[in-house]
Amino acid sequence: MSKCRASVWNTAPTSAPAQRADRYVPGSAAHPAKMLPAIARHAITTYTSPGDLVLDPMCGIGTTLVEAVHLGRHALGTEYEPQWAHLAEQNLRRADAQGATASGAVYCGDARRLTTLVPAAFHGLVDLVVTSPPYGASVHGQVRSSRETGEQGVVKRHYRYSHDPGNLAHVGLAALLQAFTDILTQCRHLLRPGGHAVITTRPWRTRGELIDLPSAVIVAAENAGLIPVERNIALLAGIRDG
Repeated sequence: MSKCRASVWNTAPTSAPAQRADRYVPGSAAHPAKMLPAIARHAITTYTSPGDLVLDPMCGIGTTLVEAVHLGRHALGTEYEPQWAHLAEQNLRRADAQGATASGAVYCGDARRLTTLVPAAFHGLVDLVVTSPPYGASVHGQVRSSRETGEQGVVKRHYRYSHDPGNLAHVGLAALLQAFTDILTQCRHLLRPGGHAVITTRPWRTRGELIDLPSAVIVAAENAGLIPVERNIALLAGIRDG
């Protein structure tokens, strides 16, 4: 990088629902692993300029795409699950109706076939990839406590992408990392020379063992032929009183 940037991203001054406001159609909240809009916005404004092209190969409900077109960047997304791909398309249509100044498109299919899903006219032209690997039910979903529900115990809902065993959220860590390496390799073929990829990820614990997915994702990116240049922290909680 030729220019020094802050390594801590202040991306949660308001709650996720407040960040989404009226930009997303009903049903979008059910996705178990939505990108925080402010994280997508920060990445897009940091690494691109208006008129650039942004890609999310696992776009879910299309958060990256929606934020990109509102910022004047064109956007492409692929999504494995038809229900989420449909919602991403609806969210892009809402963005267009709300005055977004750029265009977006969604293609339904496995991101491991990215170069066949995305038209060849876009290959080598993508300025920025923004994406996140699926983690599975152990990390994702919405949790409500007994204080909120009035019932005993913790209730978790919306923690499944689908019941399709082919979804990467249902595979083990080794298989996930191999598949994600394949996806990043596909992304590399779509990126322009000097383009960037921003991958958002976090660690979690399984039966007390720390799963350091961020470090594993860096290795996957290197194996895909990408060159790591930054490792940043995107805040999930707002800063109060400094």
